[in-house]
Amino acid sequence: MNLENSRIIDMYKTMLRIRKFEEKAMNLFAEGKIPGFVHLYIGEEAVATGVTANLNTNDYITSTHRGHGHIIAKGGDLKYMMAELFGKATGYCKGKGGSMHIADATRGILGANGIVGAGQNIAVGAGLSAKYKGTGQVCACFFGDGSTNQGTFHESLNLASIWKLPVVFICENNMYGISMSQSRHQAIQDISDRAVAYNIPGVTVDGNDVFAVYEAANEAVKRARAMQGPTLIECKTYRHRGHFEGDPAIYKPEEEQKEWLAKDPIKRLESFIVENKIQTVDEINEINEEIKREILDAVEFAENSPEPAIDSVVEDIYTDIVEEVNLV
Repeated sequence: MNLENSRIIDMYKTMLRIRKFEEKAMNLFAEGKIPGFVHLYIGEEAVATGVTANLNTNDYITSTHRGHGHIIAKGGDLKYMMAELFGKATGYCKGKGGSMHIADATRGILGANGIVGAGQNIAVGAGLSAKYKGTGQVCACFFGDGSTNQGTFHESLNLASIWKLPVVFICENNMYGISMSQSRHQAIQDISDRAVAYNIPGVTVDGNDVFAVYEAANEAVKRARAMQGPTLIECKTYRHRGHFEGDPAIYKPEEEQKEWLAKDPIKRLESFIVENKIQTVDEINEINEEIKREILDAVEFAENSPEPAIDSVVEDIYTDIVEEVNLV
């Protein structure tokens, strides 16, 4: 790997921006300021960062219910994201999508998705569009280990393989499908083994090592742009929190949690930066303060934004308004 120091710092900032945003969302949810469910990405920051560092602005991503990290890594605006979490009219989806359904087509963010495995078929559609139009775009499809048991996963890999679509499938294997460990819902250890069935490359990497993720994604993106077909990348990682905020995660063994917390991807990158004299501890602290201010500005924007107007409930939706019918 031969990355310029500026790229390494950019990736560090992205990872830290995700972490700080999620920590703030965690606290705001606990205070009752964010409605609905919140699924945090804390602990998995290296995956979104390492992958999207290889993408262009017009490349696509599809996301999941745990999607804040993907959206931030792809360049999503923190103010509009926070406003969406608050359910405000200034949010990305005008307050109607919430945490699990943020999208920004201008940056290729085709949307987070509350349905497990639903983003995989969307990614295939995006890949088909890019190939048909000859745009050279790539779609990075993020999903969890649990979704690889869904029919959509197999259908998507099969079709993408047959048509050699420019899609990179990224499995964020955080070892749990809600509360069920991978060892209980799959008979395989490495999900990347499933690539064999579709005659595409499958690779497993340390998902808490941003450089390992970057390298694997770099090869996969190059292959996709050359119209050589999709790749399945499995990133073994770990979510620090429960499945959603409010889940005490008592199903996680204490020793396992302790072991993975010691592999914190941000601390690992910080150590690399300081040990290799890319930046000093003081400079790292300055970055932390800078990003804290960004998060506070986003919260202020959200808190001061208006609620959606009642009559806007039927706007921007994919359905027809049906007049009330008396069925008596």
